[in-house]
Amino acid sequence: MNPRRRFLLATGILTAVLLAVVAPAFPKSKQAKLRIKVTPRQAYVFVDGAALKEGNCLTDHFCTIWVDPGEHTVTVRNYGYAPQSQKANFEAGKVTKLEFDLKPEGGPVSGPWGRIQIKGPPHAAVLLNGKSPDFFVGHVDEVDNSFIWQQRLLVHPGTYQVTVTWFGKTIWSGPVTVQADEKVVIKVDKNGAMKTKPAKALAKLTSPLPRFKAGTSVTTIAVAPTTGAFSADPTTVKCGQSSQLNWSSTDAVENEISGIGKVGASGNQTVTPKQTTTYDFTAAGPGGIVKKSETVNVDSTIQASISFSSPEVRYHKVGDQVVEQGSSTLSWSTTNAQSVSIDPLGTVDASGSKTITPTPKQTGYGPVDETDTYTLHATNECGGSQTETATLRIVGLIERAHVKVELTSVFFPTNWPNRHHQNDGLLRSQKEALDKLAQTFIEHHKIAPDSRLVLEAHADRRGTKKYNQLLSEWRGNIVKNYLVSQGVPADLIDIKAFGKMQNLSLSEVKQLESENPNKPATIRHWADEVLAHNRRVDTVLMPDNLRSTPTYPYNAPDVTILHMRPMPSLKRVKSAE
Repeated sequence: MNPRRRFLLATGILTAVLLAVVAPAFPKSKQAKLRIKVTPRQAYVFVDGAALKEGNCLTDHFCTIWVDPGEHTVTVRNYGYAPQSQKANFEAGKVTKLEFDLKPEGGPVSGPWGRIQIKGPPHAAVLLNGKSPDFFVGHVDEVDNSFIWQQRLLVHPGTYQVTVTWFGKTIWSGPVTVQADEKVVIKVDKNGAMKTKPAKALAKLTSPLPRFKAGTSVTTIAVAPTTGAFSADPTTVKCGQSSQLNWSSTDAVENEISGIGKVGASGNQTVTPKQTTTYDFTAAGPGGIVKKSETVNVDSTIQASISFSSPEVRYHKVGDQVVEQGSSTLSWSTTNAQSVSIDPLGTVDASGSKTITPTPKQTGYGPVDETDTYTLHATNECGGSQTETATLRIVGLIERAHVKVELTSVFFPTNWPNRHHQNDGLLRSQKEALDKLAQTFIEHHKIAPDSRLVLEAHADRRGTKKYNQLLSEWRGNIVKNYLVSQGVPADLIDIKAFGKMQNLSLSEVKQLESENPNKPATIRHWADEVLAHNRRVDTVLMPDNLRSTPTYPYNAPDVTILHMRPMPSLKRVKSAE
């Protein structure tokens, strides 16, 4: 038997077997029939994506396709023509007729050329670089290149993934590398055994070829090479900025960008990557697979700064009153940051300034020396982060409220006290003045623990030096004892007895009288005034060295006792109190 006839017989048997596989769920009596009329007559039929056969007649039983009842998608393809698809509802036992008139698409294709020759089931579909109908280039009977008929599949030099499929079954698939002016013969019936042969005649194909040309037992399929271009602009961005991807392809049936998915044959898209990202563009078609990559570098680095206009401020508080509270301006700036916060201020703008008027954390009395730290945190969604700090020093003092010590000078009658009454003789008005002195000194001492009182006791010029010295000591002791009785610790009171030393002069007394708001309308004898002014105890606050002013108490209700001469009895003095 003729080898070709024997091969056709074998493939006819295989066809019958495969036809029975198309609709295995139902017996033929309950299946539907599909009859197809196509233009061009060499076009190939796919049902629900499965390759079935070329649709080149309406009467031959091979043109009848048995399908399960229900809806199916019928697609007709021929390389160099725009494909067409129809959905149809097929009923059991009935014939559904469909007609397809394909229109040419794509212009002529120039070489160089290599050739793929396939030996296998003549009605099986041949796909290059993919397994969907979109990658269909012809069927085996169009590319098997017998000695008599010239049936050629021409491709540009390169490597192609060749798939031979029929009725949803892959008969053979594998990579095939084709060189210019060579042909690769694939024997499907021998597990895809390949043989490469010279094809010098291909070098003579210098003019562009139509994509599909068929005659009586002659077919030439010239597959156009797939091309693709891909770019990103810009290729370096800050976090949050965008780049535009641009792409284009020719003769590709699938275009895909990693991270984006399937795209059209050409276009552009804005991307905002969160980290440095490489985008892979793949344009796949029967004429090849083109891969391009572009990397968009993301700069996530954050620049940040924070500082005070003055790194130190002063604070002074007396009691409940703040008498000095300095401030400083906090300034900060960031770039390439999307979230900015400052501890302890919280969320802030990317750049800005704020006046800071700090209050010490210290609540007790004493010197203030604290440091407040302001920490800036800047981040972005690309993983960038930056932390910067600025410190503000607070120096000063927190002290108790100042207490004015009510110092007073205590005046005595002539020759009082005496040996028999060394601890008596203070008048009521003098005790009231000393009460205020004791109270205010005690409060002041809490604030100023180093403070103390000095009692400077005097006697007038009459009498001996020794007696006057003793008399001034008695006077100092009377005042001290009374202050102690009012709560002033005795060890905080010193006595300086001057006797008749350091007496006030007449001019000094006159000066005091001129400043005395309570002086009488008429002055007694100035000699008596000088004597009266020198019979006294002055109070002095140390270490401030503040002393009482010896202003004579003319307005005191019991002042007349100080002028009595001779000194009244102790009984009268007590009654005057």
